[in-house]
Amino acid sequence: MFSPFPIEEAEGLCRKVLAALNQNLLDVKLYKNRNLIEEDNDRFNQGFMVGLLLCKKEESTVALVTFSGTRYFLADEDVKSLGEDFIFVPPIVEPEKIDEALKKNDFEIHALTKKINEEKDAGKKTDLKKRRAFLTDESLRRVFDLYSFFCIDRRKKTLMEICRKVGLKKLPPAGTGDCCAPKLLNYAFVHSLFPVSMCELFYAPLCKEETSKVFSPCDSRCALLLPTMLGLEILYRDDSIIVVNKQSGLLSVPGRGPEKQDCISSRIRRLIPSCIEQPAVHRLDMETSGLMVFALTKEAHRALRIQFEEATVFKQYVALLDGALPAKGIKGEGQMELYFRLDVENRPHQIWDSVYGKKAVTCWKILNVEDWTCPDSSKRVVTRVLFTPLTGRTHQLRLASADSHGFASPILGDTLYGNCPPSPNSATRLLLHSCRLEFNHPVSGERMQFENSPPF
Repeated sequence: MFSPFPIEEAEGLCRKVLAALNQNLLDVKLYKNRNLIEEDNDRFNQGFMVGLLLCKKEESTVALVTFSGTRYFLADEDVKSLGEDFIFVPPIVEPEKIDEALKKNDFEIHALTKKINEEKDAGKKTDLKKRRAFLTDESLRRVFDLYSFFCIDRRKKTLMEICRKVGLKKLPPAGTGDCCAPKLLNYAFVHSLFPVSMCELFYAPLCKEETSKVFSPCDSRCALLLPTMLGLEILYRDDSIIVVNKQSGLLSVPGRGPEKQDCISSRIRRLIPSCIEQPAVHRLDMETSGLMVFALTKEAHRALRIQFEEATVFKQYVALLDGALPAKGIKGEGQMELYFRLDVENRPHQIWDSVYGKKAVTCWKILNVEDWTCPDSSKRVVTRVLFTPLTGRTHQLRLASADSHGFASPILGDTLYGNCPPSPNSATRLLLHSCRLEFNHPVSGERMQFENSPPF
């Protein structure tokens, strides 16, 4: 995943830590209050990640340091030798608690492994492996139940709560929560520190290279946690712009009333205080998910707004429409021109008006006709459509789908223009996702291209 914070400031300090490790100026210790001993050397020499998060609190600066995993740490006196403002961040869960959680099944798992290696009968070996997998998952669940994380809004969320929120239907990867980034951010949010720069470097004792490659947070574990911890899934960020994958159910910009102030724009300003007050240059409906670009400076905002106004920004969406479009005689691809205006007596609905309506031009391509499994496990036929809007009208794609002048087949989950009963066939959200976004960088002029697969 893309690093959510600038790297440069933290990289210099992280390389300072790496240099001290390579010169044996820091005494890396094992948890359980004992120094590294001979039998741990092989594992230690394989290396681990060193992470550094530079934070600010009022006028002071704090450098948070940690190691990946739950085995190694630096004593306070060693950390202070790097500088008074360095703090070593421990694991989210104490190693002793993890050992205790694993203890119940540990003996039987090892015994099963021995039997599996000795067993000649393929059927019996398969049964033994199934039993071992069951016990291993049970142990992992017990460990994962120990993990919780403070988020940028100072709310605490458990690991399994985060997994459910992102739709993970299986156990997270082993070691989730033990990478550098979530440990550093958790500590920062607990202590009301504001992150400004983050860097991760790989340290291998047998490889004394101080030019270690800079790593971003990992795609398997960190990408599961960081969007919830930060309130944003960041796909790209520099000094001028930020590109995010907006989740369904969150406003793009603030609405009216205090209950509608939480939105992508406000979360960006909370994460990046130097951001301009109004960073949004376009919007997605609250229930639509997918790619959005925001400006961090006035100059970038002006340049991006011009691109949207001149229609030089390229956008594509994927949607699931109720029913089979080919059965209605609708061609596999084409272009439609529709005319809509605001229904002033039923805001925010748009209605067909061939006289006073604004023209909405949309290209479409049918990708597939498929069976969709609803939340209650029932099935229904849907059409997967790729939309390319050539104009940017309000609810343009929802109307192109649902209105009788368009396909007369609403997008699944559309509560405004569709038939969306609570059961048995309703979707849990509007199944519309911004999957492709292209624009010229407001400073360099480089053509930026982003793609993001729909979560459905």
